[in-house]
Amino acid sequence: MTAAGTAALFILSFRHRDELTKVAEEAGWQPIAARRAANAEARFIASDASVAVVDARGALGEGHEAVRMLADPAEANAAALLVLLSRNDGGALDRFHADGATHFLVSPFSEHQFVKAVQFAGRHADRVGGGYRTRRRADSRDDASWRWRPGSSTVELSPALARRAGLGEEQGRRISLMELFRKLDADGRKAARAAVDRVLATGGSTAFAHEDGADGARLAHHLRVTGAGAEIVGRTETLAAPDSGAFQSRDPLTGLRDARAARVWIEDQLVRGAGKEPELVVLLLAVSRFDAINGAFGRATGDAVLQAAARRIERLVEADGKHRFAARIAGAEFAVLLAAPTSLAEGRFLAGELIEAIGRPFMSGDHVIALGSRAGVAASTAGDDAAGLLRRASAALVDAKEADTGAIRVHKGEGDDGGLGGRLEIDLRRALDQDEIEIVFQPQVAVATGEIVGVEALARWRHPVFGELGAVTLFNAAERSDYLVQLSDHVQKKAIAVAAAWPDSLSRLRLAVNITAADIVRPGFAEQFIALVRNSGFSPARLTVEVTESGLIEDLGAAATLLAGLREGGLRVAIDDFGTGYSSLAYLKALPLDYLKIDKRLCEDITGSPRDRVVVRGVIDMARSLGIDVIAEGVETEEQLGLLAQEGCILYQGFLCSRPIGAAALAELVAHR
Repeated sequence: MTAAGTAALFILSFRHRDELTKVAEEAGWQPIAARRAANAEARFIASDASVAVVDARGALGEGHEAVRMLADPAEANAAALLVLLSRNDGGALDRFHADGATHFLVSPFSEHQFVKAVQFAGRHADRVGGGYRTRRRADSRDDASWRWRPGSSTVELSPALARRAGLGEEQGRRISLMELFRKLDADGRKAARAAVDRVLATGGSTAFAHEDGADGARLAHHLRVTGAGAEIVGRTETLAAPDSGAFQSRDPLTGLRDARAARVWIEDQLVRGAGKEPELVVLLLAVSRFDAINGAFGRATGDAVLQAAARRIERLVEADGKHRFAARIAGAEFAVLLAAPTSLAEGRFLAGELIEAIGRPFMSGDHVIALGSRAGVAASTAGDDAAGLLRRASAALVDAKEADTGAIRVHKGEGDDGGLGGRLEIDLRRALDQDEIEIVFQPQVAVATGEIVGVEALARWRHPVFGELGAVTLFNAAERSDYLVQLSDHVQKKAIAVAAAWPDSLSRLRLAVNITAADIVRPGFAEQFIALVRNSGFSPARLTVEVTESGLIEDLGAAATLLAGLREGGLRVAIDDFGTGYSSLAYLKALPLDYLKIDKRLCEDITGSPRDRVVVRGVIDMARSLGIDVIAEGVETEEQLGLLAQEGCILYQGFLCSRPIGAAALAELVAHR
């Protein structure tokens, strides 16, 4: 009873770990076994196993949770998920299948049957992965082999062949094709050229030569390395050409490329980018708590939201299939691949932009749905393959999911340049020290008269590499580097100071500044903020503080206390981005509020179906009944403004009036209204 060499096998068994471990060892696997589900996702990814076994016998509920936890990383890494069930639990198969299991085995079963079930699951994983695990294992053996891709100027040699060819470790294992031919004798050169001609004639994309002979569609030939005297029996394996179906396959739900296409593309880019550092950056993006969306709104709504998320990813990434590639690789998990020239800094920056894009609320039928997401980023290293690179990105994603703060993690393994990943955070510290963060103002306009009555202060940073960065990117970077409080203080102080120095033409305008969730829980923040306003010379009666709905949700009690203290100091209070959370209606009446700012997505959708208008009308009517004024955000067209006016909205801000502008441009705009 034997298994596939010394391959790793991940086992999670709540009742029978030791028995399964013994069987796996006797069958030739290297078992990585656990009794508890804690950190199972990270341990499975680190194991590099192609099969994960979840033993749910006598632990059905725990088994369900484990399968749900492992389903996405298993799919993303082309692995199979085998579930072991008790005889009486056969009725749970549908649920396990829905959770992501790929194989099952119902007791009673023999050791031989268990081994065969794992072997079948492993074969499935290899086929799903386009054979890349098999090739990876074959390439890792110390055999005499070489690999060349048509169009590349270099050939990659196995360690054994490099030694036989007289190449030292310092020279590396990549040499030019002509240099390889020169190291062969006359018969060897003839055989090698014939093999290359055959693979080109059959439309293949990769030529291999191994000692273990030919089989199937592979073409056998003989090579002899000059000076070594050792005959090498090889094979040439024809694979799909890069521009054919190999990485053209698509996910049927979202229309993005699928997991297999992503893995083939990675392998192709690693060959094409040989010698560049890094050759490739992989970004994995996972939508948080997506199972809760399906549970609350139904599978159809969940699918619609995933499709909309895919469209946002496509627009932001601008995938061209050559330098950038986007794919859905698991249930609610996406991959964005960046080819050379690239850097971890670019990957991390793009991850922040994607998280911001996914964070904007989605409309699906009558539902307004807010999503969160986390991202893991990893860069290729010398000698990398798709499996290793994806595994490191998956490990970074697991770290991001488990982190209390910060939605992005960069893999800091051997060969990774962690300094690049922190470029934005390091530059932010310098920008704060040198006062490089600018303040711009977006007008707030009375719907009835068209008069500009106030502005919202927004932060902008003109980064020397990444260009102009908005507030969301700034505050995400600050959170990752523990500079959130410093950035918030800086923006608030600078905005109030600039407004205090406004000319007389702006003396009647209100100013709105933002406070963060971190500000809400800071001891004594209300008193410090009120003192800041009074010391600046700006009238507290003209100042509004805006707090996002998500900030309120994190600690509603602390938020209520803080907002009450700010109002007692003469300030007004607004909820920003209303409609992006789950508890809006429940807590709205409990908080001391003056303004409610409708999220721009709701405003954009008001021109859609009658149902969309009903949602906006309901929000406005509810706010008015509570004595709260409504400000519509993101208004860009006259049609939107007209419909908002019909529904009773009294204030708006958006590009219809003006983009965010500096103080001088604001004074000019007010003068000409």
